[in-house]
Amino acid sequence: MCGIFGWVLGPAKHQDRETLIKLTDLMLHRGPDGAGYRLHATADERFQIAFGHRRLSIIDIGGGAQPMSSEDGRFLLIFNGEIYNYVELRRELVARGHRFRTNSDSEVLIEAYRAWQLDAIPRLRGMFGFALWDESEQRLILARDAFGKKPLFVGDLEDGFLFGSEIDPLIQFPGFSRDFDSEALGHYLLNRYVPGPATFFRKLKKLPPGHYAVWQSGTLKTTRYFSPPVSTALPDVKSFHDAISLFQQAFDDAVRIRMRSDAPFGAYLSGGIDSSAVVATMVRHSTGPVQTFSVGFRETEYSELDHARVIARQFGTAHNELFVEPDSFLAHWPTAVLRRGAPVSETSDIPIFLLSEMASRSVKMVLTGEGADELMGGYPKHRAEQWIGLYQWLMPRLLHDGLIYPLARSLPYGMRRVKILALAAGERDLPNRMRLWFGGTSVAEAEAMLDRPLSATPPDVYPYSSGLKSSLRRTLFFDQTSWLPDDLLERGDRMMMAGSIEGRMPFMDTALAGTVARFPDEFLTGGKGGKTVLRAAMDKILPPEILRRKKVGFRVPIGEWFRGPYRDFLQDLLVSDSSSLARVIRAPKLRRLVTEHLDGRQNHEKVLWSLTNLELFLRTFKVST
Repeated sequence: MCGIFGWVLGPAKHQDRETLIKLTDLMLHRGPDGAGYRLHATADERFQIAFGHRRLSIIDIGGGAQPMSSEDGRFLLIFNGEIYNYVELRRELVARGHRFRTNSDSEVLIEAYRAWQLDAIPRLRGMFGFALWDESEQRLILARDAFGKKPLFVGDLEDGFLFGSEIDPLIQFPGFSRDFDSEALGHYLLNRYVPGPATFFRKLKKLPPGHYAVWQSGTLKTTRYFSPPVSTALPDVKSFHDAISLFQQAFDDAVRIRMRSDAPFGAYLSGGIDSSAVVATMVRHSTGPVQTFSVGFRETEYSELDHARVIARQFGTAHNELFVEPDSFLAHWPTAVLRRGAPVSETSDIPIFLLSEMASRSVKMVLTGEGADELMGGYPKHRAEQWIGLYQWLMPRLLHDGLIYPLARSLPYGMRRVKILALAAGERDLPNRMRLWFGGTSVAEAEAMLDRPLSATPPDVYPYSSGLKSSLRRTLFFDQTSWLPDDLLERGDRMMMAGSIEGRMPFMDTALAGTVARFPDEFLTGGKGGKTVLRAAMDKILPPEILRRKKVGFRVPIGEWFRGPYRDFLQDLLVSDSSSLARVIRAPKLRRLVTEHLDGRQNHEKVLWSLTNLELFLRTFKVST
């Protein structure tokens, strides 16, 4: 796990080594164990190629330094991530006559490219963002893993481009434009994150998940190499018993290969079924106690520490706990925005940041349970979506808009989920409804904030383009192509790496995703709580109280903190004369949202969190609005 940074620059833009070092080292947190820098010219000496690397040593600690050159000097690589099947790929390459000088997965990546060229990328079972220079072909390859667990940004310049793992080094490049993308603002209000490939900076884009880009002779061309199996596989597993067996085998393998490490590792444990299943499987493959790390709050209704302790005791883990206090949360918040390079979309980001700082004192890598809900249908929306078509057929639009939704809006403060359900049930536009489930803000509400119409077209229509008849599969496809890479997995990378911890996610294994995609819908959402196959597979392994727990998610008491210790902070950010948001959001709307929440009349927790983070982002990055 590392941080990469580099550029391709025409003659008028060439930079010196000091610039490369300075900008690469802004990612020291991603790679505190080592660094490397390389400037190179194309054969015609027209373009300058720069590679910068910060290393967190996990595999081949003594021999995997980067930038890494092949033995013959043809290839040069900087790589962020892990190739979990590097052992199997190396064995195959050795049989083909390839030679290796190190035991690193980075060298396996170089030799895989030598053997199979661009066809090597779909063979990589892992998480990655990398840049590889091919001296013979005079071309640069940029690639990002299938689900987007690792980031890769591309910044547009007049005569060239930048690339890197994080936004901060890119926007600090001399002369790079910080112009604000006002269209991204509307999408942020609807989603609570900026959907890719957009960012808040006009000149900065994300390389989409499952894509590679090839630069040659001054031209950069991007190609998709992966589509989630849920969009292509047929549900051909007819027996529920067979589904359980297939899942158990695939999940066991996904966990096993993610335990390959030359450095100490552990697991993040929430006490929910997902992380508990990961820990239970790790124990089977571990020769000693697994180190587990949990985070919670003094507010017991928000804390899952009791459930995590149940799992830790059952499996004999070396368990560590962290309580998050309002003061430490607030102190880490600006840094979280800086590392994210965007507003922090989820309140849980910051506790994960704090937990990562703690965990990094004893381990370098952890396994986590992210992605299980998006892979196997664990959210309430996955069950609700199958009934929305019927509801909209029975319920005239005017009756819903004029009666049902206003009644839902008037419900008490604590019934936020009912309000979101009522809002989503009446939304007949698929993209808007997909965004509503987690965004919680309608198009009309967002337009009222901005006092202007919003663009109806998302930055990328791919997450809405599956054409699948199954409402569950359509929703999972959206989750796996938008919500996951641009929110949940982005959090997993930025917040863990902010604490110098590598996070590995077995549920985001491409082979496991291919297996689960073969299950019919009822094997996923047919039981209480969803993820039916997962629950059945863990039935004899996890305690009943964990299996039967109602899904609550990882929630931070931010709504209470806004009305308590953060009251003055909230008002200063959003409704004071120093607020930058006044340039983009209508001041009366801001004041009403703050007042209604502080008075306890409405729960605006989600939108206020989004707006406070937007304000912090504007101040941190000094964006040109």
